[in-house]
Order: sequence, then C-alpha cells, then structure tokens
Amino acid sequence: MGKKVIVGLSGGVDSAVCVILLKEQGYDVEGMFMRNWDSSLNGDILGNPNDPNDVCPQEKDYMDALQVANDLNIPLHRSDFVQEYWDRVFQYFLSEYHKNRTPNPDILCNKEIKFKAFLEKANSMGCDYIAMGHYARVIHEKNHHTLLKGIDENKDQSYFLCQLTEQQIAKALFPIGHLTKPEVREIARKYHLSIADKKDSTGVCFIGERNFKPFLKNYILSQPGKMCTLQGDVVGEHDGIMYYTIGQRHGLGIGGPGEAWFVIGKIAKDNILLVGQGDEQEYLYSNRCIVKEMNWLKQPSSNQIECSAKFRYRQKDIPVTLNIMDSNTVQVDYPSKARAVTPGQAAVFYQGDIVLGGGNIDEVYMGEEKRKY
Repeated sequence: MGKKVIVGLSGGVDSAVCVILLKEQGYDVEGMFMRNWDSSLNGDILGNPNDPNDVCPQEKDYMDALQVANDLNIPLHRSDFVQEYWDRVFQYFLSEYHKNRTPNPDILCNKEIKFKAFLEKANSMGCDYIAMGHYARVIHEKNHHTLLKGIDENKDQSYFLCQLTEQQIAKALFPIGHLTKPEVREIARKYHLSIADKKDSTGVCFIGERNFKPFLKNYILSQPGKMCTLQGDVVGEHDGIMYYTIGQRHGLGIGGPGEAWFVIGKIAKDNILLVGQGDEQEYLYSNRCIVKEMNWLKQPSSNQIECSAKFRYRQKDIPVTLNIMDSNTVQVDYPSKARAVTPGQAAVFYQGDIVLGGGNIDEVYMGEEKRKY
C-alpha cells in the first residue's frame, strides 16, 4: 500500500479529481469533509426549516462528497471545525470590518482550518500528506518545500496560500495544480462523476454566497452616514461604510448626469464614504504601500528585493521593489502605480512562479500623501 493521503473532499469537482489522480499515482486515499459553519448556532438561518426538500448548501455539498467517495471507492470521514472556524477566522473577519477594512477570510481559513485544524486531524489518522483541490503547485525537496502558482492563470489560488508555513506546505499535495479547469472537468467526466459540471463555489470561505449586507447585520451594528466628494459635497447616503470596498462602482445609488460614481476612500472617524467620478478616480491609484504581518515562505537574502506582487486575487502581476523594514513589515514601491490597493487585503509577492510570501496591506500612499482608505 502507498503513502496515506487525506483529501479535503468538498463535494466539488476539483477535490474529486484530486482523489482520482492520487489513486492513479498509487497513494492510499481517504476523504474528509469539513463542517465549519453552523447556521443555526451562528444565528444565520439558510433555507426553510419547515420544508424537508430545502436542504442547506453545506448539506448538499456533503451529499455530493459522499457520492464521490462511493463512486471512487474511498472512505469519507466528516469532521466538525465549527468552533475553530468561529474563533480563528470569523472573529477576525468581524474585527476587520469593525475597523472599516475589507478582510480576506479565505487566506486565514487556509492557514487556520484547511492546513491547521484539518492537518492536525489528518495527522491523528496517520496520514503522510493532506491534499486540497487548490490550483497551486508544490516542490518537495529534502530540506525545503517551495510553493508555486497553478498553471491555469485564471484559476491560480496561490494568492490564498500566502500565510501558510513551510511546515504546512511540507505535508501538502496539490494534485490538480498542473491542470486547467477544463482539463479537470474532462477527467471528472471520464470517470462519470455526477459533479463533473457542478458550478464552482463562490462567496466567503465555508459561509458561501450571501446577500452580504443582511448577513453582516446579524453581527455588526451598521451606522448610516454621508457620501461625500473629495471637495466635501454631499451626494448621497450610505448604509454603513463597512459595506463598501475601495473602487466599488455598483450599488451606490447615486443618480444624475455624468460619469459613473466610484468609492474612492473612507473617513472612518467621521463615518464618511468618499466617492468620485471621472478624473477623481485618479485618487484610487497609489505607488507605495506598507505591508505588515509578513509571512515569508522563502526567506529574503537582502533588505531590498525586486519581484512582482498581487494586491488582489486574479490581478496581473505588478513589478515592485520590497524594502524590508523589519521581520514583519515591508515597504512596497510600485512606480507603475496600481488601482484600489486596499488596507486589510493581502499583498502577495512572487519571483516568477515561486511564492515568496505575503502580508496584510496596512497603509497606502501616492508619493508622500497617505490615501484615505
């Protein structure tokens, strides 16, 4: 029997194809379904509890995962990480919104749940590796483990893995990282899996698709206020600045003639949402930012590094210079400028396909002027 791998089986096509590829490579494969959100306990009811046919999305995913496990003849375990998710991920998510930042909980979910709580459980089951359906790649060497982008540029998920440690990566396999999404679906069809054409999951990690304003109102008291231009003119009302992201265009409710309106900043102390149109969008651009809580997957060899960065998922790589201020903080210079670099989001750094590391955007500047983000 080959080495034992526990696959995070989600009920989607990506993790299902992981099982297929690992079995073809001779691994001893088992699946584990993660239950990380309890709508009834968390005051967030989905579906109609009086309708036996109205099943919540998480239970539908579990049934899909069970069908995949049966079709591919592997055991499926079900593990509950609801408390871990609430304590380690969701509380952070809420605290960042309280600070009027736009957090990325998927990154913390990978760090604390998929590659920590899940890994700890899998280790207790005697695994050699865990495997996830992320579009990323890993090179395992004797004393070093390197994380790389996935081959499919449209699906590459290395951005969301920037806070992993090398110890976590050492135990991880990414079986589909060398494939494109169409190739993954074709393998699932070849094996006649019922989920071969199931749509990709979207929304917040393990919470899923929501009408976001009502969802957040379950946990955070919103404070309506004014939408203002940079000149101080009041042009509308907002529902709470936490609900809006830098660069957002839709859902502002500002009518009238002229070009479209965008969110261009926030003045939290005055509860003001800054908006602009036309040339005022220039305020969305910056050429420097401070990134804190750095996690290095490849330790820097000097205090200045020429590399590339992504400031959001699926963004094209931007040439940057990193000036290391201390072990946790870097100044990032990008003379070509970037749009809507947003505090609370992740900045992830690359040398070619290799992930150097990443951290949280803390302050954003154009020259010496600090943006009101």
